[in-house]
Amino acid sequence: MNDSTGRWKVAAGAILIQMSLGAIYAWSVFTPDLRDAGWSKVETQIVFSVGLASFALVMVYAGRKLPTWGPQRLALSGGLVLCAGYALASVAGGTSFIAVLLGVGLIGGSGIGLAYVVPIAVGMRWFPDHKGMITGVAVAGFGFGAMGWIKVAGAWGDLIERIGLDGTFLSYGVAFAVIITIGSLTMKMPPKGWQPEGFTPPVAVGVGSEDFTTREMIRTPQFHLISLTFMVSAGAGLMAIGLMKLYPVEALTDGGMLEDRADAIAGTAMAVFFSLANGIGRLAWGAISDALGRKRSVVAMAASQGVFLILFTSMAGNEYTLYLAAALIGFNFGGNFALFPALTADEFGNSRVAGNYPWVFLSYGAGGIIFPILGGWLGDQGNFPIAFMISGGLCLVGAVASYLVFPPHHDEAERPFSVHGFLHNAHLFEPVGEAAPEAADAHA
Repeated sequence: MNDSTGRWKVAAGAILIQMSLGAIYAWSVFTPDLRDAGWSKVETQIVFSVGLASFALVMVYAGRKLPTWGPQRLALSGGLVLCAGYALASVAGGTSFIAVLLGVGLIGGSGIGLAYVVPIAVGMRWFPDHKGMITGVAVAGFGFGAMGWIKVAGAWGDLIERIGLDGTFLSYGVAFAVIITIGSLTMKMPPKGWQPEGFTPPVAVGVGSEDFTTREMIRTPQFHLISLTFMVSAGAGLMAIGLMKLYPVEALTDGGMLEDRADAIAGTAMAVFFSLANGIGRLAWGAISDALGRKRSVVAMAASQGVFLILFTSMAGNEYTLYLAAALIGFNFGGNFALFPALTADEFGNSRVAGNYPWVFLSYGAGGIIFPILGGWLGDQGNFPIAFMISGGLCLVGAVASYLVFPPHHDEAERPFSVHGFLHNAHLFEPVGEAAPEAADAHA
């Protein structure tokens, strides 16, 4: 597989792997039954948060092991660990808090972390000419997969009703192992020195052209600004995923709607509008960033997400505005996973992305702990709207942080951070509107 046509097999395998890994975003389909089994709102969010945190932490380990294990072995290992986690969650009727916490949260999240970096790293090697696009394609499966797993458990397959939570967890685990195994067969790096036909690598000239080791990257202010934006933008979206059934049901019933009808509407908002837009957003934002520039795209995404989250409090109580809000938030949430890997490659080196991006991704894990638990805790106090207002405001802060990002130099990793020097070097007020996309990323 050393030609331009063969690289699309890699894209197909990446989608298969990510479809299974996206099951973590189907968590909300299980929460109503767990609530009926006696779980609190906070407990449902703790499992989700532990899964996100273990996902992010293990991804750092996976990034370090990719060169020695190889992409196929790493992806396959992730699939088997994910399967084992869901199998464990199926014990005790699928309602044991400890079993589900360990299975779906700790072990399942670890399996996702092992496999997640593989399609991104391999895809960027095969598509150096379209980094944003291939990242969007690779992670789109994650978003679309969530919609599929939600529907199979509910409206399409009615698995939870027919075979219970325990049977659904077990069935999902087996399916994950099979699908990821198939996808892993395509996960091979291109031959050394391979380039797509007709592609000329950009000439490395000064700003934005340097490769950074992980240690060098962590010592730059750019790393921390990017991580801050990722934490608040992704964390707010993760909170929305965890609460996309609980809060709208409450808002709709407060408006006089019957609970069964409200539950069906909230389920559609999550399973169709949010999940579908999540997948589309990954594709769209990846393509947009190839044309508009990575930094501009991140600023636009984070700022608009802040506005949508703030408006959500006034939109959740009506069926049609709820659908619109779920789609808008899902669209922007999906964009995180197309934009930040490509931004990391742009800022710190394409060849270093497998080792560097997992460290940026730790901020996703931090957001996955803070925001869903905050939302669950405020929900138990009857303050869901405040959770969305706080999250929206922090996304606006993230937009400002990403606006301050500029391509780093190695000497920044060798000297103490100076706010004055950082702002001076950022060239915040230079016009960038006339630059080509590549130049815009270099100077923005």
